[in-house]
Amino acid sequence: MTKRSPFRYFKTSPEIIRLAVMMYIRFPLSLRNVEDLLHERGVDISHETVRYWWHRFGPLFAAEIRKRRIEGMRSSHWRWNLDEMFVKINGERHHLWRAVDHEGEVLESFVTKTRDKKEALKFLRKTLKRHGRADVFVTDCLQSYGAAMKVIGVADRQETGRWLNNRAENSHLPFRRRERAMQRFRRMRSLRMFASVHASVLNHFNSERSLFSRANFKKNRADALAEWRGLCAA
Repeated sequence: MTKRSPFRYFKTSPEIIRLAVMMYIRFPLSLRNVEDLLHERGVDISHETVRYWWHRFGPLFAAEIRKRRIEGMRSSHWRWNLDEMFVKINGERHHLWRAVDHEGEVLESFVTKTRDKKEALKFLRKTLKRHGRADVFVTDCLQSYGAAMKVIGVADRQETGRWLNNRAENSHLPFRRRERAMQRFRRMRSLRMFASVHASVLNHFNSERSLFSRANFKKNRADALAEWRGLCAA
């Protein structure tokens, strides 16, 4: 049975929709910034159209990226960095838990109102179920991690120490830039969805630029862009 295209009821071409969604999620641009950039390319749309496209197709693109990558990423020889960051929703503090592997890939994100043992346990179980088990779990000194790892049985794999968790701390920076461009979040549901989609898109285009030659970097970038243009193709 042929899979039906998610673009079948849209008059705009899939290429333009993919471009608009990529620009909004990947770069720290506002909806109106994307509208202006597309207008310069001869595409006349409203910023509300960009909002609708991102809500409609962002999760679809992210799900396909995860599906393509997750099986190849499962391994028992990983070093995970776990960390949480504060995010305000309507002035109220929430916690965004994030797991990052040794290559900077964002494995999982999880939003909660508290950061106690119960929430840490949910976060760890969700990550382990999807990605398997790592050799080492690098965390900060939050005691909720240690308590949750004792329940799961991986307390002997936990590492804490000064500067050990810099990989996770640095991975927060792209999300912080997007948060400022979006002028924060108004609902927990919106934060959860955007954090998940942003992580997948960031992983897709992420390249350790300092570790590759210019030729290899350009090839990887072109391959990622070509793969993006084929997402959700019928």
